Amino acid sequence: MAKKSIQAEEAKVYVSASFNNTLITVTDPDGNTLAWASSGSSGYKGTRKATPYAATVAVEQLMNKVKEQNGVKEAEVYIDGPGSGREACLRAIKSAGIKMNVIADITPVPHGGARPKKRRRT
Repeated sequence: MAKKSIQAEEAKVYVSASFNNTLITVTDPDGNTLAWASSGSSGYKGTRKATPYAATVAVEQLMNKVKEQNGVKEAEVYIDGPGSGREACLRAIKSAGIKMNVIADITPVPHGGARPKKRRRT
């Protein structure tokens, strides 16, 4: 089966920044995945995957690939998670020459929190 190339000038970039790794997925406006990358797939192992530099390298590789293959020029960026690669990803997307229309933080936030433990018996 041949790979089909989707041409899209606009894209959505989903960044999932955990404490151990940074995952980046680029989709077309309908949600079909164009390409993805991670700090681990960029050649980093162990604790170095969690660094902002590893996230920057992953994003630069991914953005160059997407610009060449799919012609992406504008992106909506959705960031999820508390990791250290969050801001580094935004800077790398900007330096790759892709215009960011939307930057949204979609990290889930607890409201009300977890249920408290039972009261101690005396």
